[in-house]
Amino acid sequence: MRVQCFICEKIDTIDDDSPLAKKLRNRPIHTYLCDDCNHRITERTEIRKQSGQFRLYEPKKVEDDWI
Repeated sequence: MRVQCFICEKIDTIDDDSPLAKKLRNRPIHTYLCDDCNHRITERTEIRKQSGQFRLYEPKKVEDDWI
């Protein structure tokens, strides 16, 4: 299966029977990242986490009086 990275537009070939290929075929909302882009994003995210500027916003839990 031929896939294209949506960041750098590099075209790769992956095995048709791999779980990633099945995910991309069955759910078009999923996108493919090449190994270089995935590694670069992971590194930069870790740097932002360590700097303290990265925040994960969790949904607020609403307490219901009826439960």
